[in-house]
Amino acid sequence: MSGLVKNGAVIADVWSRPADDAALPTDAPVVVSKARFLSEAGDLRGRNAPLGLSLRAGDTLDGLEGDLNRFALIALDFPAYTDGRAYSLARLLRERHGYTGDLRAEGDVLWDQIPLMKRCGFDEFAIRDDRVLNALIEGRIQDVPVHYQPAGREDVEIQPPGARPWLRLEPGA
Repeated sequence: MSGLVKNGAVIADVWSRPADDAALPTDAPVVVSKARFLSEAGDLRGRNAPLGLSLRAGDTLDGLEGDLNRFALIALDFPAYTDGRAYSLARLLRERHGYTGDLRAEGDVLWDQIPLMKRCGFDEFAIRDDRVLNALIEGRIQDVPVHYQPAGREDVEIQPPGARPWLRLEPGA
């Protein structure tokens, strides 16, 4: 069993992922690779159905900066739990580029990484492991309320004020 989780609930994945050389459905949400988007950008920019982007480990945002707001979903790949490049891309998308669409973590998404993924801006998780899926649905994976590094989020305040400026406390903690 595997599942897609958003806001603690399993949701249906409505996005299709045709191969780069396959025809795209005209009226359904579709996720394309960076290479396909860049090669077919003219046609894809005029698309009426929702468009998503899949970025593999090692992909950059080069060439996509002006089009990020066109994507309703950006899926970032975690090929192995030791590969943290998607964390950096997520932070760049949210903080530098102001991306507000859905940000999905895919691949080797593990229990203890989900709070850090949320902190970087992920809001959807494609889970392959039943234990992780059940823990996420049941609310057993809790956000870490105290952080030593800033996150670039406006709702994270320094606590206690002036005492230790590097200590951050999540809202509601």
